[in-house]
Amino acid sequence: MSIATPDRASIQGPQKLGPLTWLVGDWEGDLGVDLSYHNQDDETGHTTYFEKASFKPIPVQENGQQTLWGLNYSMTAWRHGEEAMDPFHDEIGFLLWDKINSQVIRTVVFGRGIAIQAGSTASIGDRTLHFNARPGDPCYGILQNKYLMERAEIKDFTSSFTLNDDGTLGYTSDLLLRLAATGTEMHHTDINTLSRVKRYHPGAEHA
Repeated sequence: MSIATPDRASIQGPQKLGPLTWLVGDWEGDLGVDLSYHNQDDETGHTTYFEKASFKPIPVQENGQQTLWGLNYSMTAWRHGEEAMDPFHDEIGFLLWDKINSQVIRTVVFGRGIAIQAGSTASIGDRTLHFNARPGDPCYGILQNKYLMERAEIKDFTSSFTLNDDGTLGYTSDLLLRLAATGTEMHHTDINTLSRVKRYHPGAEHA
């Protein structure tokens, strides 16, 4: 009697991190484009940038009957031509997987005095993860410091991480802002594509 050998590519392990599994590691990308309002010039313009990101597993989190698996993460970006200087963007936070409720959660703090809890429905095997938040939402909401609330109030936040066919990480981020300087709303957007430069694995230090 012969025993069928499973296809190795179809064996995924327990995937306790759910749809966050593929993010684990260190990533770098040099294709970033930021569209934002430049106060000094009183105009909207594009900035290109280099970026480093890190996603590391954390211990299991338990809230009563709720169990969360997740990652702590950081993303730091430098304008092209300023790579040896201070970064222009820095964020730290957690990405969490709530298996029972089929939710991915992004809890993030930006160095500018902004805190966002965003999320959406997701499933194991998803290659695109969405993170959405709106001011006042009791679960997925937005907080910002007093100055920004008065000058560039965030009205909406949408973002996504995508595992591309070539193994790279693509992301988009969109902050809908109400600008006091112009009296109008604008979309502050960021996009980039990053490649994994290190795996957290006992048998493979580098990708």
